Amino acid sequence: MNFPEDVRYTREHEWAREQGGVITVGITGYATEQLGDVVFVELPDVGRTLAAGATFGVVEAVKTVSDLYAPIAGEVVEVNGALSDDPAAVNREPYGAGWMLRLRPADPKAFAGLLSSADYAKVVEEQHG
Repeated sequence: MNFPEDVRYTREHEWAREQGGVITVGITGYATEQLGDVVFVELPDVGRTLAAGATFGVVEAVKTVSDLYAPIAGEVVEVNGALSDDPAAVNREPYGAGWMLRLRPADPKAFAGLLSSADYAKVVEEQHG
């Protein structure tokens, strides 16, 4: 399984992409495969401050319900409202239209501490193996 190299990852299967000082967050393709068809996504309000590793929402799939975790600390500056009408976008385009929220990081250097695609692939291998 290949993971995009333009994003960073967490052990909890979230991804983060830095663009212009804002971090876009979603769940990985591996996570969507494990969950199955996503039917509902609960996201936080804009303006909420998240701690690194804190739960920020829930993704509900046919198979299970799973918490979503903030990859880094920061303030929610945007949520993907389109997911309320089309939660399946998370399955179709986990690294594109299926993004979940955008954060303004409390510490811009925290992004660099997330896993690379190669490191994340090792995590998936360990958990899946």
